[in-house]
Amino acid sequence: MSIAEIKRLPLSEKLQIMEALWEDLRSNADAILVADWQKDLLNARRRAVEQGTEQVLDWDDVKDSLGRKGR
Repeated sequence: MSIAEIKRLPLSEKLQIMEALWEDLRSNADAILVADWQKDLLNARRRAVEQGTEQVLDWDDVKDSLGRKGR
């Protein structure tokens, strides 16, 4: 599938493709090299959530809000 074909897809299908890609990447996470600065950033964000200075959004809620914006 080309980029041009993906751009023509409805948002719901794009999200399905994105979810499939993330699931595939997640299942192979051990093979992905993560730089130290990326680990540091993720750890800082985790601490911010634990301290209550950042909010975690539910992925399903985010997807729903994206669907509403496209209408």
